[in-house]
Amino acid sequence: MSNNNNSNDEYQQDGPEAREIAKYLPYFPFKGIPRFYDIGGFLYEPAIFQQIVDIFTARYRGLAVDCIAGLDARGFVLGPPIALALQKPFVMMRKQGKMPNTISSTQYETEYGSRSGLTVQRDRIQQGMRVLIIDDLVATGGTLSSAITLVKMLGGIPVECACVVELKMFIDPPKESGLPSRTELFRKLGHDHVPIWGLISEDVLTLEAPLPEGYVDDGEEH
Repeated sequence: MSNNNNSNDEYQQDGPEAREIAKYLPYFPFKGIPRFYDIGGFLYEPAIFQQIVDIFTARYRGLAVDCIAGLDARGFVLGPPIALALQKPFVMMRKQGKMPNTISSTQYETEYGSRSGLTVQRDRIQQGMRVLIIDDLVATGGTLSSAITLVKMLGGIPVECACVVELKMFIDPPKESGLPSRTELFRKLGHDHVPIWGLISEDVLTLEAPLPEGYVDDGEEH
């Protein structure tokens, strides 16, 4: 996990607030992986959702940010209330073919496989704008790397990537594990100067969702 010295460090990863919120983040077997963390759990609880927004707002209130970029699709849920609280513009980074007047990053890799690039509208990020990137979860970092690339393509400055969940197992795994290294990916792409902050890690995400009889993993990607 990386920290940005200009942000408010009142809330720490896996701190007491994070441990309480983790109770509302159950995991399911989904999309062929054993632990898929479902943010629908805390979205269903207004007080918990508000607490998350408040934590992110507190962290970034003192940081010089010109706009908030949210990633398709869960970043569209988390980003707007944080942007409103900070009184900053919100920018959508979407999958290809969803918006007019866009530029696209190149194909990127995720824990699920290859993905076509993300897109952003050309006039939403101007030269020198400082951009905070928000998504629900960071694992391999492939999606975040695509977003960082887009910010840089338009001359913006990515100041930090913020996620509710950070899977630390992908930060710099041993080579024999076979897991992709987020650190190596960011270094290769020249993004290693961009900090990533996650509120909760897999260390405290221990709530297994109760599954109904006959549960079927019906995720689209396997």
